[in-house]
Amino acid sequence: MDFELRSDYIPLCDLLKYCGITETGGMAKQLIAEGMVLVDGEVELRKTCKIRSGQLVTGDGFSIRVL
Repeated sequence: MDFELRSDYIPLCDLLKYCGITETGGMAKQLIAEGMVLVDGEVELRKTCKIRSGQLVTGDGFSIRVL
C-alpha cells in the first residue's frame, strides 16, 4: 500500500497504526520490538524511528511505500 506523508516524517509506530497493520499504537510498538518490521530492508527496533518520504516499510504480509 502507499501512504502519503503530510509532514517531514511520521514515527514508525504511528505509521503502522494509521495504515491498519495494527489496531493500536501499543501493538505496533510490540511488533517493532519483536524485530518483525523492516525499513528499507533492515530490521528496525526503534519504535519512534522517523519514517520519511521514499522509504519502504515491510513485514509479514504487508508493505508500505511512503510517498
